[in-house]
Amino acid sequence: MPSLPEGGVPMRVCEVHRGHIDLLGAAGAQQLAPEGRAFAVGDWVAVSGDRILSILPRRTELVRKAAGEGGETQLIAANVDTLGIVTSCNADFSVARLERYLVLCAQAGCLPLVVLTKADLCDDPASYRRQAERLSPLVTALTLDARDPGEARSLDPWCRDGQVLALVGMSGVGKTTLQNALTGVEAETQGIREDDARGRHTTTVRAMRRTLAGGWLIDTPGMRGLGMVEAAEGIGEVFAEIEEAAALCRFRDCGHETEPGCAVQAAVARGEIGADRLTRWRKLMREEAIHSETVAESRARQKSRQRVYNEGKQRSRDKRR
Repeated sequence: MPSLPEGGVPMRVCEVHRGHIDLLGAAGAQQLAPEGRAFAVGDWVAVSGDRILSILPRRTELVRKAAGEGGETQLIAANVDTLGIVTSCNADFSVARLERYLVLCAQAGCLPLVVLTKADLCDDPASYRRQAERLSPLVTALTLDARDPGEARSLDPWCRDGQVLALVGMSGVGKTTLQNALTGVEAETQGIREDDARGRHTTTVRAMRRTLAGGWLIDTPGMRGLGMVEAAEGIGEVFAEIEEAAALCRFRDCGHETEPGCAVQAAVARGEIGADRLTRWRKLMREEAIHSETVAESRARQKSRQRVYNEGKQRSRDKRR
């Protein structure tokens, strides 16, 4: 742990609310006002009496782009060792969404663990595991029935001896059920909607709880959107085969489409890179370019888009005359 300021006592942020944060330390629990600072569940802070002196440097930091048009970021959790990406062996499974979570994980510096629930309701759960493991050599993937406490406890190695495991994923995939088994804390769970294999939100706040194995578990509300923030390194790690091929292209500014000497397209033709995976990589790279642009660049892009829109409206009016 980093050194503490004089007079400071280390405490851990277990829950973040609008008007207060819940802390836990050697002397017990405490609630304090955030005083305008941005805290994340999992933060270590230095406390003196009823004052937070400082937020200690974070080893890892899970961040996503907040909903809306602005460029604001949202802290998901801090000091997480392993990110448990929970999805189901059913219609909820999405390779594109898994890749996004893996980019988030790589950018934060966490280890990725893909947890595939509802394996008991699937004829071939191993096929889902293979799909997940093909996305990155760093991925460990498990298939299980979250409702079976014995199977749920197979996650113990990632949340024992002080290690922090954070669970992320869509609503209804079994995160709260896993939390119940791993922590012994009962939380309300809700059913699955039959039309799209997803459930309603159960967890409404991020919370860190002690696990039965002696570590910590952070459960998070279901996230429908997962915008990337300064994720170039994470994208490069998850899509390493594309970036390695791109470095061999004849032209440095190759768009990897129809340019001569494109090593990426050559790898696609040989079957070494999937065309659909290349499409998803391009989409993430476009998002990254937009999110990392300066304010001036953003305004210029918006003005250009508005000009094209106005010109289109004018042409439409001219045609009607």
